[in-house]
Amino acid sequence: MKYPILLVASFSILSLITACGGKSSTPANKAKAIISDVSVDQLIYRKTSLITVKGQNLDSGITLSHRGCLLTTEQPGSSSIQKVYSCKMVGVGAVPVVIRDTAGNSLYSAVATIPLAVQPQVTMTTSMGTMVLELNPTKAPISVDNFLNYVEAGFYVNKIFHRVTRVSTVDPISTIAVIQAGGYTADLVPAATQAAIPLEAYNSLSNVRGSLAMARLAAADSATSQFFINSIDNIGLDASGGGYAVFGKVITGLDVMDKIQAVATGARGGLTDVPTVDILITGALQTK
Repeated sequence: MKYPILLVASFSILSLITACGGKSSTPANKAKAIISDVSVDQLIYRKTSLITVKGQNLDSGITLSHRGCLLTTEQPGSSSIQKVYSCKMVGVGAVPVVIRDTAGNSLYSAVATIPLAVQPQVTMTTSMGTMVLELNPTKAPISVDNFLNYVEAGFYVNKIFHRVTRVSTVDPISTIAVIQAGGYTADLVPAATQAAIPLEAYNSLSNVRGSLAMARLAAADSATSQFFINSIDNIGLDASGGGYAVFGKVITGLDVMDKIQAVATGARGGLTDVPTVDILITGALQTK
């Protein structure tokens, strides 16, 4: 069964065939694309959906933008009257869908509502105890999807918390307190990762105590598998160097976070602030 996407703004045929000032924005020998119907086969969080676009002259060039979709791909077999796109639904709630022509003119604008029954949760067991992490796909859809991909792959098992920092008594203003994991094995060999993701900072989630955020390099869009948990309010990270994207929080196990944060650390394997006794992630499973 296919579901029509709720139309927010429809456009007259005149608006589809003219641009600003009433002049054509495409060559005279190329017919304008007209959208008559858009439908989707399913709207399920983290599932791949097929979006079908029907109309006329679609082979003149259109692009589909869906904020709730990741990896939007046009499927083989498209024609001048129908195109089919696949994408993975990573956003939740009301997400906009826009189709444009090659000149950037909007041909179709709508809102799709992707339901979310419960906030996803991951239970992470460590050698120092268990934490339950609640994720926020509404505010940070790409970061949450990325984290869950690693969880589903079993990636985090046998990785360590390789960085534990605490506020300096010498310079308390510029230092932070975090526990960081997801990148190294116990022998400090860096793990192979998936492709880096876009930065989702400034999403209204703050680096407060107990929040879960993506670690990254100096480049904004460089986060892969590593994450950190803020042991205190580190709100300076919200904007520092472009910001650090918060995508969840600890809802059970703050005492475990505090125990990890208090361990002795030192330099090892070219890294600083490494716990002197390995703190191992023994399991990471999505439980909701």
